[in-house]
Amino acid sequence: MCSLGEIMGSDGELLVVCGDRSMGLGLKILDMNTGEELLHLPNCASPSSGVVCLRDQFIAASQINRHGSVGGGAIGIWTLNKPQQALWSYPLEEIGPLACTKDGTYLAGGALSGNAYLWDVTGGKLLKTWRACSKTLNCLLFSDDDSLLISSSDDGMICVWSLISLLDLEGTGSLPSLLHSLSGHESTITGLLTTSGNYFSVLVSSSLDGTCKVWDFITGRLVQTHVHHLAITSIFLYQGEGLLFSGSANGHIIGRKLDVDLEEELFSIASDQLLELKGHSGAITALTSGQAGLISASEDNTICIWDVISWTVIRRINVEKGKITNMVVVQRSSMLSASNRRKASNQYTVSALDKYPQLISLSKGKGTTTLHSLGSPQHMFDGQKVNMPLDMVMQMKVETSIENRVWATKMAKHVMEINKYLQSCLLDLMQQRLLEKDTKRMTKKKTKVQS
Repeated sequence: MCSLGEIMGSDGELLVVCGDRSMGLGLKILDMNTGEELLHLPNCASPSSGVVCLRDQFIAASQINRHGSVGGGAIGIWTLNKPQQALWSYPLEEIGPLACTKDGTYLAGGALSGNAYLWDVTGGKLLKTWRACSKTLNCLLFSDDDSLLISSSDDGMICVWSLISLLDLEGTGSLPSLLHSLSGHESTITGLLTTSGNYFSVLVSSSLDGTCKVWDFITGRLVQTHVHHLAITSIFLYQGEGLLFSGSANGHIIGRKLDVDLEEELFSIASDQLLELKGHSGAITALTSGQAGLISASEDNTICIWDVISWTVIRRINVEKGKITNMVVVQRSSMLSASNRRKASNQYTVSALDKYPQLISLSKGKGTTTLHSLGSPQHMFDGQKVNMPLDMVMQMKVETSIENRVWATKMAKHVMEINKYLQSCLLDLMQQRLLEKDTKRMTKKKTKVQS
């Protein structure tokens, strides 16, 4: 295992892998150049889509059936430069998939019951909890511009939610705005990804029913369906080449050019244009990419790194035991201590996630008021109540009110910025589509004249 000094003195990327509830793998940080294990946290286990990276500084992972959690699950957050010290939060129920915005402010979690949760990670506030589906949520994803949250479930249903409605300041009890409910898959969703072009925004979904579907998630229209002979277990879009990779149950990875024309709704690809990568003997469990190339993990306990030119395996990393459910690529510099990092102007910090939407509840008593600390799971587990003098409680209430007012003002500004950005994107989208229509119309006229 490398020393911290060796890690600090190196450049490049590291691979974070996490295993399932069998606890055979845990969470490991690997050197992608050598496959060497730099860090091992044996007591970490997450379901598929249950690990996210926050600003390349923290790793957040959902934990199902963690010992000591009343609701059956937990969410752990590790600082990459101090990974041995975990910040634990205990939601009301088991959380499976996680998703975060690019700025690391908001974290969404999907429960096995079909409920969804949204937290402000920097302060730990639970902003919204709502019924997202009647079945288990298995994938969550924010759109490229962080304006939409997309959820999917075991029954093949995909829902598109407006982040603005999720940040509604009127209260956590109000229902969020469901923009689209997309039904087309006949089995469990296994992957979601989004990409934006010049004049379109698409959502790609995969399922155990053997299909990958391409949607225009602005209009909710199904554009393409790619049919495979086997169940699709994982998908990934290699942005540099515009290639969509689909991992299958037999260990093969199928790559094809993602070519979307939302106007004509036509899609055709010759069989010789399909790229089939054969390097695993078990089902593909996770796909991602780094500077080295495409990265795949399989139930055969191996990780393959593929060259993006020859599409051959240039490095194979063997994992002794345990099923890899998640892979995240992070910068090697993330392992540096705070003193060795370049200090940012706004310090980014994370907090323990609240169990309930209310931070403090007050109940009147004789001479004193009982304060229930709902934001601290430890107090809830021990059933402790803190008795305080009334004047002290009132002071805390005033301070909390001021804090909430400041937070609400900040949130309102953030929502206004998102709304302004969405309006700009919508105008650009309309202009691009009008331009495309005019170009096609002129092309057709020229063709008719020439003929």
